[in-house]
Amino acid sequence: MLSQQELSDRFEIQDLVFHYAHLIDSKRFDALREDVFTADAHIDYGAMGGSVGDLEETITFLKASVTNELFPNTQHLNANVQLQLQGAESTGRVLCFNPMAMRLGEPSPQPFFLGLWYVDTYRLTDTVWL
Repeated sequence: MLSQQELSDRFEIQDLVFHYAHLIDSKRFDALREDVFTADAHIDYGAMGGSVGDLEETITFLKASVTNELFPNTQHLNANVQLQLQGAESTGRVLCFNPMAMRLGEPSPQPFFLGLWYVDTYRLTDTVWL
C-alpha cells in the first residue's frame, strides 16, 4: 500500500510530465528551464532524429525545429505513466502519442504521427519534482 507521501509524489511527477507536454505544444520552450528540467539535465531526442545534449542545446533545437511554419499544431498525449519512486530520485517510463500537423511544401498541413516512450529520471528539489 502506498503512503500519502508516495501518492503525492506520484501525482506531482505525473503533473510534471503533463506540464512538459503542454509547454512543448504551446511552444513555450524557455519555460522548460524553470518548470521542468534541472540546470544539469541531459535530454536525448536522438531516437527521433533530434538533439542530444544539455538543456540549452535542447531549447535551441526545439526553437529551430518545432516552428509554427513546419509544425503549426502538435499534441503530446501522455499515458501509461510508470514510476519507480526511490527517495529524492525516481525513474519513469511514459508513453507519448504525438499527432502533429506538418507542412510539407503544400498549402495545407499533413498529419504526421509519432509514438514514443519517455524514459526519465526525476529529482526532488527543495520544493518540487523536476
